[in-house]
Amino acid sequence: MKLKLAILAMMAFVTFGSGAATQELDQVAVIVNQGVVLESEVQDLISTVKRNAVVNGQQLPSDRVLRTQAIERLIVQSLQMQMAERMGIQVSDPQLEQTIANMAESQGQSMDQLHASLQQDGISYDKYREEVRKELIMGEVRRANVRRRIYITPQEIESLTKLMDEQGEEQVEYHLGHILIGLPSDPTPEDIENERGRANKVMELLNNGSDFKKIAVASSGGAKALEGGDMGWLNVNAMPTLFAEAVQGKEKDALIGPIRSGAGFHILKIFDIRGQQKVEVTQVKARHILIKPSVILSDKKAESMLLEFRKQLIAGEIDFAETAKEYSEDPGTAIKGGELGWANPDIYAQAFKDALEKLDKGEYSMPFRSQFGWHLAQLEDRRVEDASEKRKQDKAYQLLFNRKFAEESEAWTREMRDEAYVEVVHNPAN
Repeated sequence: MKLKLAILAMMAFVTFGSGAATQELDQVAVIVNQGVVLESEVQDLISTVKRNAVVNGQQLPSDRVLRTQAIERLIVQSLQMQMAERMGIQVSDPQLEQTIANMAESQGQSMDQLHASLQQDGISYDKYREEVRKELIMGEVRRANVRRRIYITPQEIESLTKLMDEQGEEQVEYHLGHILIGLPSDPTPEDIENERGRANKVMELLNNGSDFKKIAVASSGGAKALEGGDMGWLNVNAMPTLFAEAVQGKEKDALIGPIRSGAGFHILKIFDIRGQQKVEVTQVKARHILIKPSVILSDKKAESMLLEFRKQLIAGEIDFAETAKEYSEDPGTAIKGGELGWANPDIYAQAFKDALEKLDKGEYSMPFRSQFGWHLAQLEDRRVEDASEKRKQDKAYQLLFNRKFAEESEAWTREMRDEAYVEVVHNPAN
């Protein structure tokens, strides 16, 4: 009742001045557990999808269907943000600004150029900034909840390593499109038959020449529905097992499905196929000192502590290992003098990876912020990883992890959505 009253209050009208016109506040479109999705959020997402469709030359379904898909995505986002609040996951302003700067740099843009391009697209920087913050938070929530569902056995790694040896370095990658006709978590026989019928009808439309991406936006319950079902380039060993088996031996433009899984009925399209080139991976050997801000230690104070450590290290007044043992708040490395050992930099948080990339051997970074706190890092060495058995095992593990993460992420999202209380309270079409 309290929630309903709060929502009614938010939907109320306000009057400015005695004879002023009445203006309606932003309306609540959907109640999602303890939160809401606002009408402005729905309209913003629809506008973004339409803008991207124009850029990509993609056809879209009717506004009614587009609205349904947009609401569904925002429901899932709302659930993830509510979970983040319960878990205490936050992204600080310094970390957010650093991430945006890194994103701009990776696209060959300065911050001024990013501001200009956003302005040209009619997007305020503040809104863009908060969307990036939301994406970072949702990513952390997803990783934290899905990782615990993943278990990889030594036997799986051994089997995949053997398969990779048989395939050689030239492994095929597929650019896949995906449509999911979803089932509830505990479907009845009637649910299964109804959705099978829908999937067959979708397949019939596609076989008769309908645009795959348009149909995906209109009909798919998959995570990439609003992107036209585009899953990007995937190695067969990184795909869900069901998909890997289905695409073997198929040609470009092939339509595959419907394929039944616990999630529902899948339809795939192979947009393109390419050979995977051998890529050498650079490893880094690094160590760090981590200081975590708290109620009694501000971000500014944590940064200044590390600046002082850096100054003393360069002057030779203190020892890195001893300082890490005494002050670092990373329990896994502090006892080892901050040593992280040899590793592929891709395993680190983006801010940490970016910091190491800019360092020469033996050089200390400036203090930088990640989601874990403030770091001072030293790059001890860098090497090109050879094609050793260990490398192949690590690669096999990562491919298995990526495959299982995609499968479990979809299952986790579906379970979270099925358990949620959702009520659509505003629909302009009605």
